[in-house]
Amino acid sequence: MVISVANPIYDSVFKYLMEDERVARTILSALLKREVVEVEMRKHEYTNGRHDNISMFRIDFGAKVRQDDGSVKLVLIELQKTWLETETLRFRQYLGTQYADPANIIKDDNSNGYGLPMIAIYLLGHRVGNIDEPVLYVNHGYHNYDGQEVTKGVPDPFVESLVHDGIIVQIPLLHGRINNRLVKVLSVFDQTNKDSFNRQMLKIDEDVYGGDIEMKHILHRLFTAACDAKLRQDMNVEDEFFSAIENRDAAIKNRDKRIAEQDAQIEQNKAQLEQNKAQLEQNKAQLEQNKAQLEQNKAQLEQKDAQLEQKDAQLEQKDKALVASAKAMKVAGMSIEQISAITGLPVGDIAAL
Repeated sequence: MVISVANPIYDSVFKYLMEDERVARTILSALLKREVVEVEMRKHEYTNGRHDNISMFRIDFGAKVRQDDGSVKLVLIELQKTWLETETLRFRQYLGTQYADPANIIKDDNSNGYGLPMIAIYLLGHRVGNIDEPVLYVNHGYHNYDGQEVTKGVPDPFVESLVHDGIIVQIPLLHGRINNRLVKVLSVFDQTNKDSFNRQMLKIDEDVYGGDIEMKHILHRLFTAACDAKLRQDMNVEDEFFSAIENRDAAIKNRDKRIAEQDAQIEQNKAQLEQNKAQLEQNKAQLEQNKAQLEQNKAQLEQKDAQLEQKDAQLEQKDKALVASAKAMKVAGMSIEQISAITGLPVGDIAAL
């Protein structure tokens, strides 16, 4: 049967869900792949920080986890949830507060203080890069210089105080056929089951869980949350917040689009200026070439003028020589006609001598 339950993607619903110890043990056991014998939400550790337009939700748990040898180990679980992409610095800041908290230091018989082993769980409402796995386990290990695994003396409480394991859950990839315990538990976060008319609600077929009483209990808890007027009001407040974020993102997207268009126009103008500059350089080169040609033509004209002046001087000298010869012939008593025939000078010019 398909039932309507509150959507645990909302911080208020998720907090209400995880405040139930039985639900917390079920979800954490599935994530850790170990039985969580006992879990306690640390008082005053719940935070829902919203600034810089980011919603960050975190809960700290102290959990007793059964080990492979049957013993029970106390660990600190730092659960962080965000539905918007945010900087990793914020995650690291929260982890830093855990490392610095004196309450997370345990004393052994020799009064040596060691930090509680810590596991960080990240529930993300967005994808991480190109990783296609819905759940990613990032575990530390002990290795020597050559990369060989070190087994003697480990795990060591000193080393365990300095490092932590991480589990990353990509909510958008939680959909499809249920094929293991973890996917079954996390299927209550599957947003493909979101009510098409009310995103505060999920439509879940409870029959897919068969006789799983723990899953029935989770669904019952979410069903109860859907009936709680205070939680519905809290979800409305979150909707208003995320609506403002969506409007902001749309405005930023439009602004970025305009900036991109302006940048493209600037690049186009820049290319046009470069083209004009190249054309001007080409015109300048052509002018320089024309100027050189004019200088060459001028030199040739000046050379011709010099040649003409030289010829004029030669002709003038020749004329003077002819006139002198004609004068001498005239003094010698030759007739004007004879002189003209010999020198080629006009008769009138000879007579005027």
